[in-house]
Amino acid sequence: METLRQSIIHDYFANNNLPDGPVTKKVSSYFGENVFDLKKAREFLSDEAFKSLVSSIRSQTKIDRKMGDQIASALKNWAETKGVTHYTHWFQPLTGATAEKHDSFFTLKGDRTAIEEFDGATLIQQEPDASSFPSGGLRATFEARGYTAWDPSSPPFIIEMRNGKTLCIPTIFVSYTGESLDAKTPLLRSKVALEKAAVDVCQYFDKNITSVIPTLGWEQEYFVIDASIASTRPDLLMTGRTVFGHAPAKGQQLEDHYFGAIPERVYAFMRDFEEEAYKLGIPLKTRHNEVAPCQFECAPIYEEVNLAVDHNILLMDLMTRVAKNHKLRVLLHEKPFAKVNGSGKHNNWSLATNTGVNLLAPGKTPKTNLMFLAFFVNTIKAVNDNSDLLRASIASAGNDHRLGGNEAPPAIISIFIGQYLTDVLSEIEKRVSDKFDEQDEAMLKLDIHKSIPELLLDNTDRNRTSPFAFTGNKFEFRAVGASANCAVPMTVLNTIMADTLVNFKSQVDALIEAGEKKEIAILHVVQKFIIESKSILFEGDGYSDAWEKEAEKRRLGNIKTTPLALDLMVSEKAEQLYSRHHIFSKNELEARHEVLLENYIKKIQIESRIIGEMSGTYILPAAIKYQNVLIKNIKGLKELGIDENGISAQKQILLKISEHVNAINKNVKLMIEARKKANIIENSRERALAYCDQIKPFFDNIRYHADKLELIVDDQFWQLPKYREILSLR
Repeated sequence: METLRQSIIHDYFANNNLPDGPVTKKVSSYFGENVFDLKKAREFLSDEAFKSLVSSIRSQTKIDRKMGDQIASALKNWAETKGVTHYTHWFQPLTGATAEKHDSFFTLKGDRTAIEEFDGATLIQQEPDASSFPSGGLRATFEARGYTAWDPSSPPFIIEMRNGKTLCIPTIFVSYTGESLDAKTPLLRSKVALEKAAVDVCQYFDKNITSVIPTLGWEQEYFVIDASIASTRPDLLMTGRTVFGHAPAKGQQLEDHYFGAIPERVYAFMRDFEEEAYKLGIPLKTRHNEVAPCQFECAPIYEEVNLAVDHNILLMDLMTRVAKNHKLRVLLHEKPFAKVNGSGKHNNWSLATNTGVNLLAPGKTPKTNLMFLAFFVNTIKAVNDNSDLLRASIASAGNDHRLGGNEAPPAIISIFIGQYLTDVLSEIEKRVSDKFDEQDEAMLKLDIHKSIPELLLDNTDRNRTSPFAFTGNKFEFRAVGASANCAVPMTVLNTIMADTLVNFKSQVDALIEAGEKKEIAILHVVQKFIIESKSILFEGDGYSDAWEKEAEKRRLGNIKTTPLALDLMVSEKAEQLYSRHHIFSKNELEARHEVLLENYIKKIQIESRIIGEMSGTYILPAAIKYQNVLIKNIKGLKELGIDENGISAQKQILLKISEHVNAINKNVKLMIEARKKANIIENSRERALAYCDQIKPFFDNIRYHADKLELIVDDQFWQLPKYREILSLR
C-alpha cells in the first residue's frame, strides 16, 4: 500500500501540466494600470483638487476636507470603471503582515434609495477598531479604538482576485491617543527627520537642494516548492520551515542551481506574479535562481523608501496568492531547510536630492566629491555609533537560524567599503595632524576628484559576508530577513543617519564660527568621523573565527539570539535617540519591544509543539513499525537455525533504532516540561529567554535523532516527504 507521501509523488509526475502562457505584451503598456497615480488623478480630478493632492504628496501638507471629497469621488469613479465594488484602508500592523477590512461603496439613503458613495471623510480617516492586533499594552480593553489615516504619498491601488476587486488605500494605523500601532508611521517620521538633517548639510554644497529622499531597492529571496508535498509536512504548514529532515545526497554543493535555467513550472509562476506586480506599479527588474535548490530571487528598480516598503510587503502577499494558482507554495521563512542556504532581503539604501543627485555617488567636480565624502562618512559614523540598533532591527526567530551561516552575514554588524575607498579614507585621515592649511585646501579643490573617479562601481567589490556593504553608489544592508517588513530596518537607518548629520552640521558650524573656511571645516569633521569609526570597517571574511575574536577586541557586539538583541532597542540611549527625532515615544518603543518578545515566544512555542506532535505521530511510529519488522526477521532467522553472527547486522540496526527512539522520547518529555515552566513566567523578557535558552536547545537534539532514523527506517514506513523530494520536485 502506498503511503500518502508516495501517492503525492506519483500524482506529481502524472499531473504536472503547465498552464497556458499569456499573450506577450510590453510591460510598459499595462504598468501601473491598477494604481491611482498622478496621471490618472489628472484625468479624474479638477485642477484645484489635483493641485491639492500633488501638494500633499510632495510637501506633506494636509488635504483640505473639501478637496478630500473631490479626490474620494474621483477614486470611486476610477475604481468603478475597473469593476470595483469595495474599498479598504490597507495598513501594516505590528504582526509583520498587512491588514484590511473591506467596506462597500453601496449605501442606502433615508428614503431607501440605493446608491454608491465614497466621501472625503471616509477616504482620509476610518475607525477599523482592529483591537485584536498586538499593541504591547498601548491599547487597553476599555480604550481599544484604533484609527487608520490615509497616506497620500503611497498611491491607492486595486487588488484583483478571481472573485472580485478591491480598492486599497494605504494608511497609517494609530491608537485613540495617537500612538503608532503600525510599521508605516515610524518610517514616515524617520523620513521627515532624515530629510531635514540631510537638506541642512546639502546647503553647504548646493543651495538648490531643498529635498532629500531616502531610496530603497530590496532584493527578495524565497523558496518555491510543490503545494501538495508541502501539505503533507505539518511543520511547513505551521511554522514555514522544516523542523525535521536529513540533508539530501545532492543539495547545493555542485552550485548548479545558482543562476541556472529557471524551471519551467516556476517560470510560469514568476511570469504570472510579475504581471500582477506590474499592474500594481511594482517595478520588478530581475529574476533568477538563487544558491539553494528551489530558491529564487527577484528585485525591483529603486523607489522612494515608503513606496518601496509598501511594494515589498504587497509583493510578498501577491506571490503567496499567485503560487496557489500554480499548485505551488512560496516559503518566505529565513531558513526553511537545514544544510542549504536560507533567504534574506537585501536592503539597498541611498539618498536622492530634488536636483537629481545621488548623495552616495561621487560626482564630476571637487565640490560634489566632497559632498559625497560627507554623506559617505556620515553613514559609516551612523552605523558605528548605532550598530546595536541595527542589530535589534533585524532580530527575529527566523533570522536567528540564518545569521552567521554560510550564506548570510554574521550577527556582528560591520561595514565593508572595499580596498579602494579604504585607501581614500586613510589618505584623508593621515593628511594632517592638527589642521588643514592653504596647501591642503588646494588639494581638496584640485586633487580629490582624481582620488575618486566617477565610475566607482567598478572599484568596489562585493563582500557577501558583510552585513552592511558599500556597493558603488549605495549601502546594502544584507542582514535583513526574507520575511521581514523593510520598514523596521529602514526606520532605524533613516533615524541614525539623521542624528549623525545633525551632529556633523553642529561641529562644522562651530569650526566655521571659529574662523575656519567652510570646505576646510567640513573636511576636518569628515576626518574626525573617519578616525572615530575605524572599528566598524572590516574587509575580510565575516564567517571566520578570527573575525569573532577581532570583533571582540574592537568591542563590536556579537549578539546571536533575538531576546538579547531586542534589549538593545529599549536602552536609554535608544529612547533618547528616538525621542530626539520624534520617531517613537518611550511608550511606543516599549510596546514594540513587548510585541516582538511575544512574537518570538509564540513562534518558538509553536515550533516546540509541532516537534512534539510530529515526533509522536510520525517519527516514532515509523521507527517502531520498522523495529517490529526487524524483530520478526530476527526471530525467523533464529528459527531457521541462523547463529548470532548471522543476525548481528539486524540486531545492530535494531539497537540503533532503539537508541534514537529512546532519545527522542526522553527529550520531547523534557522539552514539554521546560515549556510548562516557561509558560508560567509572567515577565515577557524572562519568558523569551527561557524559550531561547531552555526550550530551543532541545530542537536540534531531537532533530538529530529523528534525522538519523530517516536514514535507517524502511522508506515505505516513512510518511514525511524527504528533502530529496521536497527540493527536487518543482
